[in-house]
Amino acid sequence: QTPLSILYLGAILKEAGLPDGVFNVVPGKGSVIGVALTEHPLVDKVSFTGSTLVGKQIMTNAAKTMKRVTLELGGKSPLVIFDDADIDAAVEGATSGVFYNQGQVCSSSGRVFVQSKIYDEFIKKMVAKIGARKQSDVFEEGCEMGPQISKDQMNDILRFIEIGKKEGATLNLGGAKNDKLGDGYYVQPTIFSDVTDDMTIAREEIFGPVMVILKFDTVDEAIERANASNYGLASGAFTQNMETAFRFANQIRAGTCWVNTYNGFDICMPFGGYKESGFGRECGEYALEQYTQVKAIQIALKHKP
Repeated sequence: QTPLSILYLGAILKEAGLPDGVFNVVPGKGSVIGVALTEHPLVDKVSFTGSTLVGKQIMTNAAKTMKRVTLELGGKSPLVIFDDADIDAAVEGATSGVFYNQGQVCSSSGRVFVQSKIYDEFIKKMVAKIGARKQSDVFEEGCEMGPQISKDQMNDILRFIEIGKKEGATLNLGGAKNDKLGDGYYVQPTIFSDVTDDMTIAREEIFGPVMVILKFDTVDEAIERANASNYGLASGAFTQNMETAFRFANQIRAGTCWVNTYNGFDICMPFGGYKESGFGRECGEYALEQYTQVKAIQIALKHKP
């Protein structure tokens, strides 16, 4: 289900005069093409962005020829909103963190922790903001949220929503397919509150427009619970206390930590994960290290200079 735009990119590069063989697009199923690339002895390096399950299989295949691998995998990234935060800015950050690209973002803030003092106010503001967003065809003027990438993805998201209802989370908004928009793969922007750490929607990556809100009381509790995940791709905190911000950033086990913002990217800023979110970095100088090797050369000179 790779976007077809990559085929167009290949055509553009060929038209631009890039020599044949420099950039190659090989369409096919991952179970066939992927296995061939990861196991072939003439392939020195594999970089993969996708699910943790497939990433683990790539590591297994690549081990047969001891090739280097970098992996940017799944996430269940925590966004922690402390009670001294600018709550309106936090609502904006959470909107970007959860609903950007219909939630189909690896760094999506899959768990939103809100301190108890502002918990109810945050939910009220969040529901009001998301409930007013325009969902439509992406080519329609004013569109703020489009459809999911495929029918399978839509059905998977709807499955998670039903699990959330059955496990006792409070549904504050959405919770179903948006049938008003016809046959497209539209999922209503959905907000759950009263979520506990053991619920499926708080543990597994949904990859869709579903906000999961959890309550916490202390900074220590927030950090401990935020780290209680197999994933570690990204994280975020909203607070006006820089001591709290640095404490959170230092102790969170994630490759990226945003403070008073979320999903902000820069080509110079390295991006990658901890734990089952993968290893290696994209962007910045660190990315170059993933595609180079160090060689030491020592020469014995017959005559001293």
